[in-house]
Amino acid sequence: MSNALKTPYELGNQNQTTTHTECIAWYEDLARQYPNVLQFGVVGTSDAGLPIHAGVVSGDGVFDVQAIKAAGRPVFFNNNGIHPGEPEGVDACMALVRDFCLQPERVAKLGRTVFLFVPLYNVDGSINRANTSRVNQDGPEQFGFRGNSRHLDLNRDFVKCDTLTAQTFNKLFATWDPDVMVDTHTSNGADYTYTMTLIHTQADKLGTELGGFLTGTMLPAMYAEMEARGWPTCPYVNPVKDSPDHGIAEFLETARFSTGYAALHHTIGFMPETHMLKPFKNRYESMRALVETALDFTVQHADQIQSLRRAAKAAGRTRAEWPVHWVMDEQNTSTFRFKGYEACYKPSVLGDYSRLYYDRSKPWERDITYYNRFKADVTVQAPKAYIVPQAWREAIERLELNGVQLERVLEDRMQDVAYYHVASVSSRPNAYEGHMFHDDVQLEKRRGQVLVRAGDVIVSLDQDKARYVVETLEPQAHDSFFRWGFFNSVLEKKEAYSDYVFEDEAERLLRDEPALAAKFAEWKAANPALLANQEAVLDFIFAHCDTYREPEWRRYPVFMVE
Repeated sequence: MSNALKTPYELGNQNQTTTHTECIAWYEDLARQYPNVLQFGVVGTSDAGLPIHAGVVSGDGVFDVQAIKAAGRPVFFNNNGIHPGEPEGVDACMALVRDFCLQPERVAKLGRTVFLFVPLYNVDGSINRANTSRVNQDGPEQFGFRGNSRHLDLNRDFVKCDTLTAQTFNKLFATWDPDVMVDTHTSNGADYTYTMTLIHTQADKLGTELGGFLTGTMLPAMYAEMEARGWPTCPYVNPVKDSPDHGIAEFLETARFSTGYAALHHTIGFMPETHMLKPFKNRYESMRALVETALDFTVQHADQIQSLRRAAKAAGRTRAEWPVHWVMDEQNTSTFRFKGYEACYKPSVLGDYSRLYYDRSKPWERDITYYNRFKADVTVQAPKAYIVPQAWREAIERLELNGVQLERVLEDRMQDVAYYHVASVSSRPNAYEGHMFHDDVQLEKRRGQVLVRAGDVIVSLDQDKARYVVETLEPQAHDSFFRWGFFNSVLEKKEAYSDYVFEDEAERLLRDEPALAAKFAEWKAANPALLANQEAVLDFIFAHCDTYREPEWRRYPVFMVE
């Protein structure tokens, strides 16, 4: 192999990762040399104005997405560099694509499967290079930064989609509709013997058939193959206490993360996390092995994976209930044969406390508790459709990016609907990825009539994207648009009162509105200490009276047609 076809990693000392400029120029040159195997080009623009690239490897020279989808061909998607400080996937993908080009027998093994890849997703972060942002990581010598040009973590942005980068990803994903996705990462956390750990789409969220195939067939085969390749792999090490000795919990990847986002589209997703304390060379080699293992399995079982995905999409069209929030099932556990190091404690030299450390001279292997089941704690009844008023364009834009079928209302009309009244919201005290995220949402379901205007959007659940629709529009879903603050203005009352005038009006309201008087009596009995607070008393009456009611206040503005 000539040096021109070697990657920057291969040309270096195996402790270097490619720069963005080197990476893109290298792929462009490779695509020019092998146009029948590789197509490579720009698919979007980052928030810093830089091009985002993607590539397609095809065994028969067909690259057009519409032709590929019309033929029902399987699509395997490899995303790299979402955190540019975790770059081994970037370098491994380069070598894998190059080998597809150079080795006809390798690309022939793809058969009908198409290999879609993003070489370096977080372009903005990749050009912000240093060697200091990954505090505990062993190499490479220089690497990029986790945040993009807006200082956002792109692996928290898949649903809220604040960035142009995430909008590009949403559109790319919806267009190609991959069957399996691998999004490459490096972990932080405990110390242990493994170089490779693995997060996968939570099986309970995928459903009985697709989830059962993942846990019963695909994962055992992948773990066995990684063992055979010399890279024993374990689930992502997420200790339930301070070390793996007490057990590990499967990662509940909600839709803000790549694997959780993939689940909204019934795509099997993997997030391989190589261990930060292992040398970069080992992390690179194990990552390539993992991507190849997932790809080979997908090629071999593509028909079954596609069939299960079609069934899951079809079931969503007529589903009566949808789970939208999940919690770990602490009673229904399994075990995993884990290879760890003894966890020890000693006095800290920095303060008056004991600190954890791992003694690598004392490795151990034993079964530990594995919390790998999750149960739904919030389930909603599926409406026939949602109505999203056109005023809430941010939500509509994201539905469109994800290929959701929308119907525009043609003329104004009154519509019987169900809707949510937001009884209470508890938000994080500090900003989280650019938003004041709502951790707790309590709702009351009500019914009534609303004016639906020409141009508003009807979103039927009789479509393949039903799951994406439900988990973004139902407020209590883990990463709903409401939790991310898309509808915050409805939580604010727009009119107020002057207390010295409203005091007399409040007396009249209590006389004229028996229901208000009953509510006020209950409130007084429950809150005797607040009766000395004029503002609290008048606020309650003002908020609960019918005469001065603001229908829009605390009314979640996405309506349900039942």
